[in-house]
Amino acid sequence: MRSDTDDIRLGAPVPGWVPPPAPVGAVLQGRFARLEPLSADTHAALLFRAFAGQDAVWDYMPYGPFSSAAQYHRWAREAADKPDPLFYAIENRETQTWGGVASYLRIDPAMGTIEVGHIALSPGLQRTRAATEAMYLMMAWAFDAGYRRYEWKCNALNLPSRRAAQRLGFSYEGVFRQAAVVKGRNRDTAWFAVTDRDWPALDEAFRVWLSPGNFDAGGHQRERLSDLTRLVRVSSDPALSARA
Repeated sequence: MRSDTDDIRLGAPVPGWVPPPAPVGAVLQGRFARLEPLSADTHAALLFRAFAGQDAVWDYMPYGPFSSAAQYHRWAREAADKPDPLFYAIENRETQTWGGVASYLRIDPAMGTIEVGHIALSPGLQRTRAATEAMYLMMAWAFDAGYRRYEWKCNALNLPSRRAAQRLGFSYEGVFRQAAVVKGRNRDTAWFAVTDRDWPALDEAFRVWLSPGNFDAGGHQRERLSDLTRLVRVSSDPALSARA
């Protein structure tokens, strides 16, 4: 007689499954980036200065742009008080400047799923080693803690975000049509994810890319991260392929 655990119709067994802990805001630090739990008093003024004049950063966010430092401080204070989303401020250690935020959200330890989102990077942080390492550090914490699935979702019109997800090794999973109304406009949501099965190879890809030997004296990469992660992704975003 076939047991339930042998019945492929029911899905693969997950033996010994133990839900991971919820993130509590441990400091995450690498060679190029440092992430601290967002604090309005510590980070808001510095972040507002980094974002000043860059209203396009907020185009696909449910909040912003911010008209004053006081307004951004209020937002940061409210955001910092929440366990989900759990916000981090991101420091570029090479320039010793605070230049962005990101968060864990939709945190579901019982199911082993967690999402990264609310990613807002100032122009000074965009396209830097610190920005990439910040995403790696957050992903590494999640899988080291025992999560099975790490998600990235964005407005389907936000091609830079879709491109970033693919570069970072997230596999494309489709578009949820009319998933939300944001700032009075329709939002179709593009879904991406990394699973714990993907993680060992993806972890190695990040380590290779972040290694000192991958950069010349001017800080220019020798191997592109997208070339390294292409071997790990199980599916690519057709919207990006169409524009290649």
